[in-house]
Amino acid sequence: MVLQLEHASLKRNGEWILSDVDWTVKKGEHWALYGLNGAGKTALLNMLCAYYFPTSGRVNVLGHEFGKTELGEKLRRKIGLVSAALQHKLYPEDSAFEIVLSGAFASIGLYETPTQDIREKAISFLEEFGSLKYADRRYETLSQGERQKVLISRALMADPELLILDEPVTGLDFIAREQVLETIDRIAKKKNAPSMLYVTHHAEEILPVFSKTLLLKKGEVFAQGKTRDMMSDDSLSAFFEMPVKAVWTDDRPYLSKKKPANVSG
Repeated sequence: MVLQLEHASLKRNGEWILSDVDWTVKKGEHWALYGLNGAGKTALLNMLCAYYFPTSGRVNVLGHEFGKTELGEKLRRKIGLVSAALQHKLYPEDSAFEIVLSGAFASIGLYETPTQDIREKAISFLEEFGSLKYADRRYETLSQGERQKVLISRALMADPELLILDEPVTGLDFIAREQVLETIDRIAKKKNAPSMLYVTHHAEEILPVFSKTLLLKKGEVFAQGKTRDMMSDDSLSAFFEMPVKAVWTDDRPYLSKKKPANVSG
């Protein structure tokens, strides 16, 4: 089991941010976590990474039950994270190669001397994702798409059991977005790939490899199940409380607001 939440709720500053969340992710499954801004997605991720502890309910992530086992860095070393929050913490003057190497030590910055094996592993990821050509460039000089591919390489350096991708293509143009999504697709199809959670509020980013989706609304699980069922006209119309049409193209959902039917008088 990768994660199991039972009636998990979170209260912050006197407000309930998450309420009664039930969610199970099995090993080898890849899930999309879909919700609008303010739905509680970030709070849920912070709880999965043991930055927040549930106010009530049970949370178990990668065999670590909150409140019963040591968490913190021990758990986070098993989780690869790609997020805007992490990107802002990195040292902009570090090279792309140094950023990737630091992932082997789960550190911000490179303070330990990497072994030759670690260096070769970093080079192989940079090469695989088309990033080797800018390995020696300062991180701050890279485009947003290049940075995201470097962060994905970094996240894989410690061989995580769970890879969390928190809105990894936000702000990218169409070409850069599709390049990053191709990288994610390639990872998901690898043998012994980590279980993956893809967090987004854009339905068209949900690749076919994310066969299951959890819909989060106002801190509560609205629905969860097969992505085809979640990304359907009926399900999304109820979720958004407005008529929504989902058109599937190349096994990816694209949403639009349904036009009202003509009413003849």
